[in-house]
Amino acid sequence: MKPRVLIVEDEPAIVDNIQYALETEGFATVCLVSGEPVLTFLARDTVDLIILDIGLPDMSGMELCKEIRKSHSTPVIFLTARTDEVDRVVGLEIGADDYVTKPFSPRELSARVRAVLRRTHVRDHCAPTPHVFEVNDSKRRIAYHGRTLDLSRYEYEILKTFIRRPGHIYSRDQLMELVWEQPETSLDRTVDAHIKNIRAKLRVIAPESDPIVTHRGMGYSLRENL
Repeated sequence: MKPRVLIVEDEPAIVDNIQYALETEGFATVCLVSGEPVLTFLARDTVDLIILDIGLPDMSGMELCKEIRKSHSTPVIFLTARTDEVDRVVGLEIGADDYVTKPFSPRELSARVRAVLRRTHVRDHCAPTPHVFEVNDSKRRIAYHGRTLDLSRYEYEILKTFIRRPGHIYSRDQLMELVWEQPETSLDRTVDAHIKNIRAKLRVIAPESDPIVTHRGMGYSLRENL
């Protein structure tokens, strides 16, 4: 089957260029012109990659990416007219896989799409096997080595975030932005306390294993190749 790419962009000329470039390269494309329908679409359909414009007419693409990352690991490439390095860094920190600045070459975008899909294909093959972690989103449960963990709301969201991207290092600030509804009202050490609790609950099931890695001065990640 052809890889499917969801294009979220409101400028028809840009959409036409992207579709032509990708479909010429063997991709199938789906288009949405605003951000509001994206989560509903992803809940009922599957795509291999999302090309997401930051300047959507109804919402910020960055905010939409944060919402996507709460329940989907689909690779995201941002499109933007901005060139500021801070914007690029923030976009990548909240979960984007790449960043393309307008105007861009359709051929370059196609190459970026292929590169991201190659990287995420490798990453997915390094993901924990089902017998290690199993996430049931509808029941908001996570099983570890076949045993359901008794997790608080924030513990569940933090661990699910780690499971979605094994090996990816999340800073405390990133975790607070992705998990907490009002991150500005919480302290950095709140994240540390929740991760300490998660580790204790994992250790009860598998005392010899410590799947969560602390990266001093940077943050936390889930160990790859569990």
